[in-house]
Amino acid sequence: MKITSVQFVKGVRGSDSIFEDGISQVAFIGRSNVGKSSVINSLTGKKDLARISSFPGRTQRINLFLINKSLYFVDLPGYGYARVPGKIKGKLGAMVNWYFFLSGYNQKRVVLIIDAKVGPTKDDLEILEALGEYKKNIIIVANKIDKMGKKECEEQFEKIKSAVGDQKIIPYSAKKKIGIKELLAEIL
Repeated sequence: MKITSVQFVKGVRGSDSIFEDGISQVAFIGRSNVGKSSVINSLTGKKDLARISSFPGRTQRINLFLINKSLYFVDLPGYGYARVPGKIKGKLGAMVNWYFFLSGYNQKRVVLIIDAKVGPTKDDLEILEALGEYKKNIIIVANKIDKMGKKECEEQFEKIKSAVGDQKIIPYSAKKKIGIKELLAEIL
């Protein structure tokens, strides 16, 4: 299956009837500036669909994109470092927590994006554990592999596998369009 239509629907900051319209959701989560919006743009083939920025903390709403008129891609605010005031950072964290763990909404898949070069951080492992406890269907995308050589990439993947266990891991580069077919096969 491939993506034939894409539409930004809306950005929300909490409960909204859109989450209850029966359309499946694929949620994208990861640290600030790990490339969540870039991954969404690369999957859809739309360069400017999800706003990207070098500014950590740019995404401050839950953004919904309708894919093939039958699935939502849900772009969530990042966790960890964000160049925003502490009060806003706290609200963003609470929004993500509410969406996954308190709202009762079910996600078809959760795409946890990590920086392949950095590997899973403490924050990544904490969110992975929480998602696992709530029985979320998780795929890990190791993004930005284009920033490493082959040997470094192989070494990092061994470290990532060791840290995350039996989770599905997809090597990815939004910039060089690596891993797009594999990720689409998992989520569509």
